[in-house]
Amino acid sequence: MKTFIQNRKGQKIAVVVDEVPEARGLVFVMHGLSGNKEELHINMFAHAFKEKGYTAVRFDTTNTFGESEGDYEDATTTNYYEDLEDVINWAATQSWYQEPFCLVGHSLGGLCVALYAEKHPGKVKALAPISTVVSGTLSAEARGAEEMEQWEKSGWEKTESSTKPGLIKRLKWSHMLDRLQYDLLPQVKELTMPVFLLAGELDDSTPPLHQKILFDALPGSKEIHTIAGAPHTFRDPKHLAEIKSLLTAWIKKL
Repeated sequence: MKTFIQNRKGQKIAVVVDEVPEARGLVFVMHGLSGNKEELHINMFAHAFKEKGYTAVRFDTTNTFGESEGDYEDATTTNYYEDLEDVINWAATQSWYQEPFCLVGHSLGGLCVALYAEKHPGKVKALAPISTVVSGTLSAEARGAEEMEQWEKSGWEKTESSTKPGLIKRLKWSHMLDRLQYDLLPQVKELTMPVFLLAGELDDSTPPLHQKILFDALPGSKEIHTIAGAPHTFRDPKHLAEIKSLLTAWIKKL
């Protein structure tokens, strides 16, 4: 089922609910910066849970390349996080809603779902921040001083889309200033639920080293995986199949 809801700013958010009759649980799946709910890896995360009896909710944040309102150039961690909260609050009014629920997110979506879990640990059954941003500071370090200085000086980051050749993605410097406010490590003690971490071996924006920093700080049941030869965003069928196998094995334990 696809529907459109409004966030706290009155903007339209596209939400897809794959409802399972007599579901054993509920999962929210969140894309990363500039991503969308139809990406191969986002669909795969949702399907892995659905196959194990979970109702799965995917959505496009505002300010991304999807069906929701807003402009990518205005994207921030804060707006992505607030949209996650608004989707969960809407879901709580629906007949299929269950608590505690699971949270899965990729990259900036991983940061957002983990932040939510730190703020509302009692609502979260299990957490899977995939290739997650751990902190704004680590993000800046991964980009390097020269790239950060150029972005700040020009006011814009310009990158070509890897999925839509010819599309130039423009992002304001204010995005980075906002991201620098966020860090999972100070409140990591709240993440006592089972946590599943994973990254691509060749990921240079949220590298395995960052995942290890978070993994070492986690207080509860946890596991971490590195996908050989994989980049930040998973598109290769071989990588997707490997990740689904690992994720499914973890879901079975919940």
